[in-house]
Amino acid sequence: MRAYEAELAEKENWIEVQHGVEARLVAHPDGDGQERFVLCRSTARGATERAMLERQMARQTEELAKVDASLWRRPATESGPVERRIGRWMGKYPAAARWLRAEVVRDGTGRAIELGLSCPVREDEHPTLAKGASLLRTNCTETDPAKLWRWHMQLTQAEAAFRTAKSDIGLRPVYHQKSERVDAHLLVCFLSLALWRTLEMWMRGKWLGTSARKLVEAVGTIRSIDVSAPVKRGDREVTLSLRTVARPDADVATLLAYLGLRLPRDSRLVENVVEKTGR
Repeated sequence: MRAYEAELAEKENWIEVQHGVEARLVAHPDGDGQERFVLCRSTARGATERAMLERQMARQTEELAKVDASLWRRPATESGPVERRIGRWMGKYPAAARWLRAEVVRDGTGRAIELGLSCPVREDEHPTLAKGASLLRTNCTETDPAKLWRWHMQLTQAEAAFRTAKSDIGLRPVYHQKSERVDAHLLVCFLSLALWRTLEMWMRGKWLGTSARKLVEAVGTIRSIDVSAPVKRGDREVTLSLRTVARPDADVATLLAYLGLRLPRDSRLVENVVEKTGR
């Protein structure tokens, strides 16, 4: 990323590929013509990362100032505990540790009497310039950064679908031993991706955005209950199971009506109900 600080500082030759996201095609740092690099920057993400860095810098400076104050009150004959204390705070805020340098100052007798703080930033370095920026690498011959960005977002959506299969559907990672089981697992993952994308396209057609997870969470609040009761039919006793769907909340009911979905109002008879067993 340091090789492209000059491009990040420029305000021209950027294409808006998404609201608040700009991208541009840049040359390979090694001059390789087989790969293309796309430099991207996000305004919102940059502001968030800069705020995080400033917060870490403030906290680390405050803690190191406490170390300095303690050395002023009581100089340390052994620098080991002081250096470990400094290292602990440097490790807690690694982003700030890159731009802050702490040095133990000793007197003529070798005692640690204070702490010197500095920010070793060169003139050609910009600590916050790369915040919110990312670099994409591809071997595609496409020269339009907007298309390359959309293809990259499709990859992230596929990864999100695989995470959905593990979290929402409950398909945890399985270490398969046979090739047919691997193929079956890939098929299920692909079907989950296809269903997820279908749901997003359906929501987009209804002008509800593309956040399928929010829709799944809203529909997941709908509950149903099975009521089983013994009844007599002639000389024998049978068990009837009735399934009733609870009335959804007002906002969920409005969402279902907008989608054109109807919940059954009356209870219906269900057969072959598998009894739940406690474990």
